[in-house]
Amino acid sequence: MTEHIHTTDGDSAAHPTDAWPTRPETAADAAAVRAVNLAAFETPSEADLVDALRADPAWLPGLSYVAQAPDGSVAAHALLTRCTVDGAPALALAPVATLPAHQRSGAGSAVVRAVLAAAKERGEPLVLVLGHPAYYPRFGFVPASSFGIRAPFEVPDEAMMALVLDDSVPVPAGTIAYPAPFGV
Repeated sequence: MTEHIHTTDGDSAAHPTDAWPTRPETAADAAAVRAVNLAAFETPSEADLVDALRADPAWLPGLSYVAQAPDGSVAAHALLTRCTVDGAPALALAPVATLPAHQRSGAGSAVVRAVLAAAKERGEPLVLVLGHPAYYPRFGFVPASSFGIRAPFEVPDEAMMALVLDDSVPVPAGTIAYPAPFGV
């Protein structure tokens, strides 16, 4: 499971993310998004996950984002899909992928910030990620356990993180239910 929800992008905070234009994925981007995930990860699992999520009810149009390289090609991708915490709506951030040639350049951070902003604008209350504890706090993520949220499988506490987008909505406590394509 952890291979499906982590990032391969170790962006340094020293790189400006405004150098990477971001936008929602379009149907024409599907092959490029698949190519980014295939290049970024050791196995095709993440690319297959994105393809399976596109056909799942958890898919939310407008919450799959790409960052564009200077030549207009897709350099990075971040996806948010519907999950729940004991029945309350939340979003899962997974996968996040950056082409190896663009890793540590700010592309991954730019696309994550863009998709999180889109989710906040839509009124989504909560985003969850299983990822590197040195990477995701830069976006405001904190250990999910601080809210009483836990994964449905064993993970290091510091790797399961939550980001509250709307603090007017009570944060649910309980176990995360991922969409079926995640296989958990």
